[in-house]
Amino acid sequence: MSTSSPQPSTAPGPGATGEDSASNAAALYNRISADAELTQALFRQALQDPAGALDRIVTLGEHLGLPVSREQVKAHVASLEDPASKQWLLKARGGL
Repeated sequence: MSTSSPQPSTAPGPGATGEDSASNAAALYNRISADAELTQALFRQALQDPAGALDRIVTLGEHLGLPVSREQVKAHVASLEDPASKQWLLKARGGL
Protein backbone atom coordinates (compact mmCIF):
# COMPACT_ATOMS: atom_id res chain seq x y z
CA MET A 1 0.00 0.00 0.00
CA SER A 2 1.50 3.30 -1.07
CA THR A 3 1.48 6.29 1.26
CA SER A 4 1.89 8.84 -1.51
CA SER A 5 -1.15 10.37 -3.13
CA PRO A 6 -1.43 11.94 -6.57
CA GLN A 7 -0.66 15.62 -6.61
CA PRO A 8 -2.92 18.03 -8.50
CA SER A 9 -1.40 19.73 -11.51
CA THR A 10 0.04 23.17 -10.79
CA ALA A 11 -0.04 24.25 -14.44
CA PRO A 12 -2.32 27.23 -14.90
CA GLY A 13 -5.24 26.64 -17.19
CA PRO A 14 -8.08 28.75 -18.57
CA GLY A 15 -9.83 28.78 -15.20
CA ALA A 16 -6.63 29.02 -13.17
CA THR A 17 -6.92 30.00 -9.55
CA GLY A 18 -4.38 30.82 -6.90
CA GLU A 19 -1.30 33.00 -6.94
CA ASP A 20 -0.81 32.99 -10.73
CA SER A 21 -4.33 34.20 -11.40
CA ALA A 22 -4.11 36.76 -8.60
CA SER A 23 -0.90 38.11 -10.07
CA ASN A 24 -2.53 38.13 -13.52
CA ALA A 25 -5.42 40.17 -12.16
CA ALA A 26 -3.01 42.61 -10.50
CA ALA A 27 -0.86 42.90 -13.64
CA LEU A 28 -3.92 43.41 -15.82
CA TYR A 29 -5.25 46.07 -13.46
CA ASN A 30 -1.91 47.88 -13.65
CA ARG A 31 -1.87 47.72 -17.45
CA ILE A 32 -5.41 49.10 -17.66
CA SER A 33 -4.68 51.80 -15.05
CA ALA A 34 -1.67 52.97 -17.05
CA ASP A 35 -3.95 53.79 -20.00
CA ALA A 36 -6.13 56.72 -18.93
CA GLU A 37 -8.29 56.57 -22.06
CA LEU A 38 -8.99 52.85 -21.61
CA THR A 39 -9.66 53.32 -17.90
CA GLN A 40 -12.25 56.02 -18.63
CA ALA A 41 -13.85 53.97 -21.41
CA LEU A 42 -14.19 50.97 -19.09
CA PHE A 43 -15.61 53.16 -16.33
CA ARG A 44 -18.21 54.64 -18.69
CA GLN A 45 -19.07 51.18 -20.00
CA ALA A 46 -19.40 49.83 -16.45
CA LEU A 47 -21.95 52.52 -15.64
CA GLN A 48 -24.11 51.52 -18.62
CA ASP A 49 -23.26 47.81 -18.99
CA PRO A 50 -21.35 46.43 -15.98
CA ALA A 51 -21.39 42.83 -17.22
CA GLY A 52 -20.11 43.93 -20.62
CA ALA A 53 -17.29 45.90 -19.00
CA LEU A 54 -16.29 42.86 -17.02
CA ASP A 55 -16.34 40.71 -20.17
CA ARG A 56 -14.20 43.32 -21.91
CA ILE A 57 -11.64 43.22 -19.07
CA VAL A 58 -11.48 39.41 -19.28
CA THR A 59 -11.00 39.64 -23.06
CA LEU A 60 -8.26 42.25 -22.63
CA GLY A 61 -6.52 39.89 -20.24
CA GLU A 62 -6.61 37.10 -22.82
CA HIS A 63 -5.18 39.39 -25.52
CA LEU A 64 -2.41 40.61 -23.20
CA GLY A 65 -1.44 37.10 -22.09
CA LEU A 66 -2.86 37.69 -18.60
CA PRO A 67 -5.85 35.33 -18.46
CA VAL A 68 -8.29 36.03 -15.64
CA SER A 69 -11.85 35.06 -14.81
CA ARG A 70 -14.69 37.44 -14.02
CA GLU A 71 -14.48 36.33 -10.37
CA GLN A 72 -10.75 37.07 -10.21
CA VAL A 73 -11.29 40.57 -11.60
CA LYS A 74 -14.03 41.26 -9.05
CA ALA A 75 -11.92 39.91 -6.19
CA HIS A 76 -8.91 42.00 -7.19
CA VAL A 77 -10.88 45.24 -7.51
CA ALA A 78 -12.57 44.54 -4.16
CA SER A 79 -9.15 44.08 -2.53
CA LEU A 80 -7.81 47.46 -3.63
CA GLU A 81 -7.38 50.39 -1.27
CA ASP A 82 -7.57 52.89 -4.14
CA PRO A 83 -10.66 55.11 -3.61
CA ALA A 84 -11.28 55.51 -7.37
CA SER A 85 -11.30 51.75 -7.86
CA LYS A 86 -13.62 51.28 -4.90
CA GLN A 87 -15.94 53.91 -6.41
CA TRP A 88 -15.89 52.06 -9.75
CA LEU A 89 -16.80 48.84 -7.99
CA LEU A 90 -19.62 50.47 -6.02
CA LYS A 91 -21.13 52.10 -9.10
CA ALA A 92 -20.83 48.96 -11.19
CA ARG A 93 -21.69 46.45 -8.46
CA GLY A 94 -25.17 45.74 -9.81
CA GLY A 95 -23.77 44.06 -12.91
CA LEU A 96 -20.66 42.63 -11.35
